[in-house]
Amino acid sequence: MTHYAEVIGDPIAQSKSPVIHGFWLEKLGIDADYRAHRVAASELADYLAARRNDLDWRGCNVTMPHKQAVMLLTNQLDPIAERIGAANTVSREDDGSLSGTNTDAEGFLEPLRADLAETHLFRMARILGTGGAARAIIAALAGEGFTLVVAGRNPDKARAMLDELAPNGEHHAVHLDHFAAPTNFAFDDRKNCYDLVINASPLGMRGQPPLAFDWSHAPPGSVAYDIVTDPQETDFLRGAAVAGHRTIDGLSMLIGQAARAFELFFGAPPPREHDAELRERLIK
Repeated sequence: MTHYAEVIGDPIAQSKSPVIHGFWLEKLGIDADYRAHRVAASELADYLAARRNDLDWRGCNVTMPHKQAVMLLTNQLDPIAERIGAANTVSREDDGSLSGTNTDAEGFLEPLRADLAETHLFRMARILGTGGAARAIIAALAGEGFTLVVAGRNPDKARAMLDELAPNGEHHAVHLDHFAAPTNFAFDDRKNCYDLVINASPLGMRGQPPLAFDWSHAPPGSVAYDIVTDPQETDFLRGAAVAGHRTIDGLSMLIGQAARAFELFFGAPPPREHDAELRERLIK
C-alpha cells in the first residue's frame, strides 16, 4: 500500500492543498499520495477513529469547520495549537496516537522573516478580521513584538481575542468601518518603524463582498498582506500597490503553512526551490 495524507473539511473541493503536496511529492519522487476528503462535522470523530488504525495514513490538514473540534480528538497538542485554540494539522504517530499542531502562524510569518530579522524602534500591525486565521496571526505577531490594532464587525470580539492571545502590550480593537473612510491623519516619522496591514478576513475573495479599506490609514512604507488566495491579486493588494506599498499575497502563507505539514506527513522537507513553478500551477 502507498502512504497517504489528506485535507479534510466541509466543503473541501476548493482546497489547493492537493496541488501543493502533490507537486512536492512529484518533485521529490516520493511514492505517496495526498487527497481531499469531505468530512461533515458529525463525521469527524468516526473519520479520525478509522484513520488512526490505517498504517498507511500519515495524517491530515484540517480546514473549516473542524480546526477547533479536532483538538478534542487528538492525543497531544503542541503549545502553539493550544495557544491559538485551533489545530490545522493532525499527524499519526507510530503507536497510532494523533498529534495536533497549527502551522498557520509559522506559514504567515515565513515571508516576513527577512524583515523581522531587522531591528525596529516600533512595530505595528493593523489586522482586518476576527476569524480563525486572525487568531493565528494575532498570536504570531504578538510574539514578534508588534502593537496590534484588530478591526472587526464586532469590536468586543476583537478585544476579547486580544485579551486572550496578546495580553501584554497596548493593543487596540476597532470597528471594521474605522478603516473604510479616508483620513487626514498625519503620520509621524516612520524611520526604523515597521508597519503591516493585513486582510485576515474572507472579504475580497471571489464570491465574497469587497473589503473596504482606504489606504490613507496606512503609514508610508507599510507592507500589505492579504491571506485571500482566490483571486491571487485582490483589490486590497492592487490598492496597496497604487499607494506605493509592498504587497504579499495569500499564496505565500498557504505554501508556507503547507511546508511544515508536508515534512510531518512524509518525513522530508519540501523542495522550496521550485516555489515559482508551484505558484504557476496554483493560479491556473
